[in-house]
This record gives sequence, structure tokens and C-alpha cells, in this order.
Amino acid sequence: MAADSRATIPVGSPRASRQRALLLATALVAAGLGLSSCTSGDVFALQPAVDVGSQTASLGPVAAAPVMVDPQSDPALVAQADPAIEPTLDAQAAQFEEIQPDAPQPVQTASLAPAQGRGMQTLVPSNPYMVAYPKLDDPSNMPQSAPMRPAVIPADEVDCRSDLKKLDVTYRDLPPIRDGAACGIDYPVKVSAIGSVQMKPAATVTCQMAASFAAWTKRDLVPAARLRYFSGVKTIHQGSSYSCRKIAGSRTLSEHGKGNALDIMRIELNSGRDIDVEKPGLFAFRTRGFLNTIRADGCSYFNTVLGPGYNYDHRNHFHFDIKQRRNGYRACR
Repeated sequence: MAADSRATIPVGSPRASRQRALLLATALVAAGLGLSSCTSGDVFALQPAVDVGSQTASLGPVAAAPVMVDPQSDPALVAQADPAIEPTLDAQAAQFEEIQPDAPQPVQTASLAPAQGRGMQTLVPSNPYMVAYPKLDDPSNMPQSAPMRPAVIPADEVDCRSDLKKLDVTYRDLPPIRDGAACGIDYPVKVSAIGSVQMKPAATVTCQMAASFAAWTKRDLVPAARLRYFSGVKTIHQGSSYSCRKIAGSRTLSEHGKGNALDIMRIELNSGRDIDVEKPGLFAFRTRGFLNTIRADGCSYFNTVLGPGYNYDHRNHFHFDIKQRRNGYRACR
């Protein structure tokens, strides 16, 4: 039998290993040549349609809902986000104005750290003054015709009004009176009755003058009428209370211009009799006694008492006032 022309190579010998490596290299070369021969066109056609890198230039703009990124969750995602996808706050506000140009604009705000998928918030305040009206506590927005806050009444005025209530005086407080630089009353009262005695017309005076006149009426006038005429007093008819004027024939301001004076013209009794304040006749003894009594008693309540017989201007009335003089001087004539 003829011997085999190929020599037998032991399996574990170094020669066998080199032979296997040569055969493997030959197979790889053949495979590469085959791949090259079956490829037609540009080799870049084998590249994927989408670049998997950080750029997406091969893709057109995707019309999808914008994705809100939480900057606190992953700062790297914010750096990679496309600025064209998420509009800024100014762009959103401009878009809102274009959609609703005539609607009232609510308060818009953006969260400092928006949650995922939430974005800009539109808040409608529950208080309408925040939107449509100015703040009421802003002095520039206060109405020009708003009344001023009334001044606090001094303690002596409060005490005086307590005296009026004790004397059963019917009165009401009036706003301050200002007539030029000299005339006026800071805290005037308007007296309409003293107990059951009516004042006609109602007298506008200071509280101090009202208290003095009420005390004189209750303690002297009414008792004198009962003593002389056996009747109470129904009405006191006054001719002048507050009046901005000067004393006749002088440049001195009258106490009427300060609300400190009253002129009494006549006294009406419950019996229906009227007693005019004027100089009585020779045989009018009761009237003369009555007028002299109330005139003299008035000097205990007033600082000035003038009446018929003093001068022509006082021929038909009693003038009572509470003018303050040096050393407490009183003028009773």
C-alpha cells in the first residue's frame, strides 16, 4: 500500500497550532473580500438614519408637547434641553395676551421650582381689590371729598355735656362754626328745650353758655314765675343767639360772635300770659317786680346782664353773656 504523501502532524505540536492560525486568517480575509464585493453604492448608506450622539440634526422638528424639566431633579438634563422646545415666561405671557386681548388679565406667575409637567400657573386672586381696584389705604387713591376725622372733644366739653343732661336740657351737637378769623364756635350745641320749657327758636351757643342759661331758667326764672303769677313757664322767646357781629357803635366783637350770649325778648307762661321784656308802666307792679327779680338773679349765672333802662339798644330785651373779664368783674346794669 502506497504511503500518504502528507505527513501526519501531531495534534498538540507547535506546528499544528501555527497551521490553525493560518487557516483562520485566510478565512477572515476571504470574508472581508466577499463583503466588499457585494456592497453597492456609498458605504455611508449603512449608517443609521438617526445620529445617536448629542446632536439631532438629521431629524426634523418634532411637533410634540413641550416637556418641562425639573431643574432640581437633574441639572444635566436642563443643559441638554433644546431652548426652542420650552418657551420663556415672556413668550408665554405674550402668547396669552394675543389669545385674549379683551379679557381681564389675571395675575400670572411661574413657580420658582415647577414640578414635572406643570409649568406656568395662572392664579386668579379671591380678593377683587387686587385686580380691579386700588388699595384703599393708599392716600393718593382716597376720595378727595372724604370727610375728615372729627377731633376728640376736650374733657371740659365732655363734663359740660354731662351738666346739660343733669339739667334736663334738650340739645344736639353741631359741627364747628367758622365765620372769618374772629367769629365761630369750636363745639356748638343747639338748645331746643330746658325741661318742659321750650326755647323758640332753638338757640345755638357754646355748651358753657347753655349750661349757665339752663341753671338760671330752672332755679330762678321758673320759681319767680310761680311766685308772681302762679304759673309755670311754657316758652322762652329769644331774639339772638350766635351771630357774627360787633357791639353797636364799636369795633369790639360781640359775645354773640363767640356763641356766649343770648337775648331774651319775651316769656310765655303756661297760663297763656306773655311778658314782654321792656320797661313796665307805673302801675305794673307785678311785672316790674318779676323782671327786676330775674334780672338781678341773672348776675349770679352770667358775667353780663343788660336790659331795659341801660340804653336804647336794650330797651326791649335782656342780654345775657359769659364774657370773661379781669378779676372776675361782672357787668349787671
